[in-house]
Amino acid sequence: MAMPRESPYAMVAIDEARHLITERVVALGRETIDIRDGLRNGAATAAGRVLAVPVHATAPIPDVAKSAVDGYAVRSADGAAPRQVIAEITAGGAGAGALVGGTAMRIMTGGAIPPGADAVVMVEHTIERDGIMTMRAAPNAGDAIHRIGQDIAAGELVLAAGTTLGIAEIGLLAGIGATEVVVTRQPLVAVLATGDEVFEPDVPLPAAGVRDSNRYALLAAARDAGCRVISLGIAPDDMAAQRQAILAGLEHADVVLTSGGVSMGTRDLIKPLLAELGTVHFGRVAFKPGKPTMYATVRGKPVFGLPGYPVSSLVSFEVFVRPMLRRMLGDVVPDRPLVDVALADSIRPSPDRPEYQRVVIHVRDARLVAHTTGGQGSSRLLSLRGANGLLIVLPGTQPYPAGATLRAMLTGPLAP
Repeated sequence: MAMPRESPYAMVAIDEARHLITERVVALGRETIDIRDGLRNGAATAAGRVLAVPVHATAPIPDVAKSAVDGYAVRSADGAAPRQVIAEITAGGAGAGALVGGTAMRIMTGGAIPPGADAVVMVEHTIERDGIMTMRAAPNAGDAIHRIGQDIAAGELVLAAGTTLGIAEIGLLAGIGATEVVVTRQPLVAVLATGDEVFEPDVPLPAAGVRDSNRYALLAAARDAGCRVISLGIAPDDMAAQRQAILAGLEHADVVLTSGGVSMGTRDLIKPLLAELGTVHFGRVAFKPGKPTMYATVRGKPVFGLPGYPVSSLVSFEVFVRPMLRRMLGDVVPDRPLVDVALADSIRPSPDRPEYQRVVIHVRDARLVAHTTGGQGSSRLLSLRGANGLLIVLPGTQPYPAGATLRAMLTGPLAP
């Protein structure tokens, strides 16, 4: 096969590439899940799923007026006069009848306010001897009472469509009795590694062989984005084998990712193969690392040809693939947050393309500070170890000095 001297694909800007992906995102179907399943029997948890329809409260919380503290239920009209303690109300306990003038009822946090009472006095502000309770000061009506619907009103919107279910959201759903919710179906992502030189991590390597880190990292990245995943294994540099693997992936998956085979060598077959099978929307992006990243649709499904270098593959996933997957999930905030960071180290930009450099972002003196992870070569997977941000470095000829402020994509929790 003769090697082409120039790529047939125009170089597109990062924003244009992201737009070309976003405008073709296809919403997936819906399914009903039980939020208890993953916590009871080891099934897939509801955490990370995205609501497809809003959830409203069917009843107020609290459903009756309740005590906010341990203390005594009283009538505020009785002022600061001593009261005879006539009963005790526990949380969830049966009612103790109505409260009359000159009396009080001992009440626990969460206990239902008895008829006739309109305030609760904290136990710390009282003394009880021989069944008589005295207090420091006269109460006001409404003191230490959770009124009906104070936390959530009947019919109130609790969680909007597009909300990602986290710890608090699952607690809210359980609290209002919404154990079954409608969520967007998780995309199924198939990942294929390519190359005669690529081998499974647990086999002896021949000379010039490489272990397949890309496929395993991409499977983990897709799962972390909220997707289900399947591995398509390793396809050699053979057009028929790669075609068969991609088509097999498309039979089952919603998205197919390939790694390797997208450059300009005679054995780089993914780009001509995707052009044969479907429609190529871009074949090169003006960004570093990951210039040869490719995006196509085949049989109406997105297929990405990601570079073979490990860092290029994962950075391209973060910038282009992950936001699309989150949109397919129905996430209304699909993009990683962008933050301003101060450089802890002087860095050198690429002269011709924006570069996403790997950094560790800390909080120092009430500002975010970014430390480089060292050498930024596309093959150096160590540059991603511990990184929680991608520093967006605009092209130029002069280094950015320490202390300069740049934008960064926050990809993980802030470092200590």
